[in-house]
Amino acid sequence: MKVIVAGYSKTGTKSMVVALNQLGYNVYDFFDHFWYHGDKWEKLLSNRGGSIEDFKEMYESVDAVTDCPPNIFWEEILQAFPDAKVILTTRDEEQWYKSLLKQMQAFLNNYIYGFMQIVSPTGRKYFTFFRNVVRSLWGSDMRHPRDSSAVDNQMMIKKAFRQHGKYCEQNCPPGKLLVYDVRQGWAPLCKFLGKEIPDKPFPHENVAGNVVDQMMAIHPALIRMQRETAVITLLLSLGLLFGSYKLYNSNRSAFASKLYSVIKRGW
Repeated sequence: MKVIVAGYSKTGTKSMVVALNQLGYNVYDFFDHFWYHGDKWEKLLSNRGGSIEDFKEMYESVDAVTDCPPNIFWEEILQAFPDAKVILTTRDEEQWYKSLLKQMQAFLNNYIYGFMQIVSPTGRKYFTFFRNVVRSLWGSDMRHPRDSSAVDNQMMIKKAFRQHGKYCEQNCPPGKLLVYDVRQGWAPLCKFLGKEIPDKPFPHENVAGNVVDQMMAIHPALIRMQRETAVITLLLSLGLLFGSYKLYNSNRSAFASKLYSVIKRGW
């Protein structure tokens, strides 16, 4: 582990994934944390808890982590990998909250994304993961995949955002932390990491909050959810058709008599 991005979602974390990839780092982002270490995170975020050894096992072969839930545990991950550096991506608080609401709305507008979390076994497991993350970030709950009330308490969510940033600034060891706004571009990031500045513009990802649409096309976790949903939906449809046929067949004479009676009255 070389880089821990401790900033909250919607502070440029998706841009950081692309930027760190371009700088040669192997990066695990939000869906990767679920896909590769979902069981470990379920333990860490539940009453069972975990230890520094869990982080050593999870991220020994990973260069960098971004987004949640590792951002909540940046301090523990740094204990597991003391040579790593911490980047606190930051943003204006008001703009950050507006972007968070926009992202939540994008989730709600993607009906397939919500449906998968109900029908697919992997999707249900993912919803549990997402729900645990939300609880850990803000102390709020999600009752179902289309529940947006978890981000309704603006005061508490902004307070958590503010406290997280201040705690990171005050407690990260000297020389280990870069407080960084992605609008600053390559220069401060590359200087901090000891990398040459790439000959290309700094990336700006997920500006429209369409990360789920993008990931559904390429990420193995979401691809599996879609496949499971398609198979289960097909089986349920076939079962419904077969059940309807059996019901009709067992009551065919009664159905025909009733139909004849209706037609006769109509005449």
